[in-house]
Amino acid sequence: MRVSPGAGLPASDVTATEEPLEIRLGGQPFVVIMRTPGADRDLATGFLLSEQIVRAPGEISTMRYCVDDDGRDTANVLNVWLSGDAAARAQVAITGRRHVTANSACGVCGRRSIDDLMEGSRRVESDLRVTRAVVSALPDTLRAVQRTFDETGGLHAAGLFDAGGALLAMAEDVGRHNAVDKVHGAQLAAGHLPLSDRILFVSGRTSFEIVQKAVVAGVPIVASVSAPSSLAVELAREANVTLLGFVRGATFNIYSGAERVMV
Repeated sequence: MRVSPGAGLPASDVTATEEPLEIRLGGQPFVVIMRTPGADRDLATGFLLSEQIVRAPGEISTMRYCVDDDGRDTANVLNVWLSGDAAARAQVAITGRRHVTANSACGVCGRRSIDDLMEGSRRVESDLRVTRAVVSALPDTLRAVQRTFDETGGLHAAGLFDAGGALLAMAEDVGRHNAVDKVHGAQLAAGHLPLSDRILFVSGRTSFEIVQKAVVAGVPIVASVSAPSSLAVELAREANVTLLGFVRGATFNIYSGAERVMV
């Protein structure tokens, strides 16, 4: 639903694709990275370089997608085989890294990826409803308290609001996900979870992780000044979360849970 000063009308929109890429080293699960598909081999190589596992091109022996039971490539699982010192460094990293246990199948793609990554979470139940005016005021209210951003221009922010649009808590960080974790962590420490009567607003785009963190904390409404990803929209619909994007003045888009917004 596209909300403007005149009315809220059904509309179509295009979102950037977001899917999980599992990188395995020698068949052993290493990390799951949320990404837009494409140039996966470059992504894996760059990630292994940044982790200081791979230090030279020759240390990557083979890289190929996992093959599913029916013989087709599973485009969201990439198996990397290393050689020489890189193989030894990889084993040390795998031993010391806390990672999510892989399932028995080869991939975590499509519908299964949401089921797997949502394990331990739940649907959000809440009677919270908000007005269009409350939603429209969120960006300016959060921006007014971003003191570190005023000094640096380089930080994201996350704010927690009540149904009337009052800012209850906020945090800044170089990463959107970190800012959300800071806000939710403080609420958990104060004994306020689940946050079933709260609105989470973030200063950047909304990815799968942002929505997943909201679901775990019980937040029914997630809004942002920018775009959601495809998987964020899908997860919000699965988890009964109201997802708002492009909140800029009197206009915004509702991607799921429109019944919680009085337009």
